[in-house]
Amino acid sequence: MTLADKYSLAGKSAVVTGAGNGIGRAIALAFAEAGAKVACVDLDKAATTATATTIGSAAFAVVCDVSNESEVEAAAKTILTRSPEVHILVNGAAGHDPNGSVLELSLADWNKVFAVNVGGAFLMSRAILPAMIKAGGGSIIHIASQLGSVAGARRAVYCATKGALIQLAKAMATDHAAHNVRVNTLSPGAVETDRLVKRFGDMETARRTAGPKHLLQRLGQPDEIGQAAVFLASDASSFMTGADLLVDGGYNAT
Repeated sequence: MTLADKYSLAGKSAVVTGAGNGIGRAIALAFAEAGAKVACVDLDKAATTATATTIGSAAFAVVCDVSNESEVEAAAKTILTRSPEVHILVNGAAGHDPNGSVLELSLADWNKVFAVNVGGAFLMSRAILPAMIKAGGGSIIHIASQLGSVAGARRAVYCATKGALIQLAKAMATDHAAHNVRVNTLSPGAVETDRLVKRFGDMETARRTAGPKHLLQRLGQPDEIGQAAVFLASDASSFMTGADLLVDGGYNAT
């Protein structure tokens, strides 16, 4: 098998949540470019339809709130009707997380962020895993963050959810290794997406403020995370499970 073959996703079927925008969209596009058929899942119908349309016939859009059990079950039914075998699952859906220490956050805010970031990964994994196991195994990727292993001021709930995803991947990797299912997390640094614009007001402020916190003195690009996701989804990472892949421009090195 050549190196190109190992990175190929030809003949694979993938599910990507949060595929409407940002990192999720970049991952869906990268998977399609690598040869996979992609179910693009997102709460935003227009955005996820746009992603699927950009990919073309190798993709289809599914609208779903990943924090809602009945919606996840319905989405999984739709996906498995069109793609009975699923080989790759990326849990990338993430809602808005308010800034705040534990003294500033409401219980409703805390529970809502956990319901999407962690609950969504749990529900989608539970819904898709049986088909993946039946297909002979596969790769599950939870999108965590560099803030899953280091702290950020007034980011209590975000840090807690991303740290939880890193531990969830380890537990799932332990439970499902015998099923030939690999489970890893992918932890980006700050990436140029709309989420940064919402947090900093505009991209130039984000670049000026957050860029220097990374050793490479810049923000990441969505396609750089997409390329890392292809690695984790493909045979190129066949001896990797229960691990956290940092793609953070050196943020955690200091």
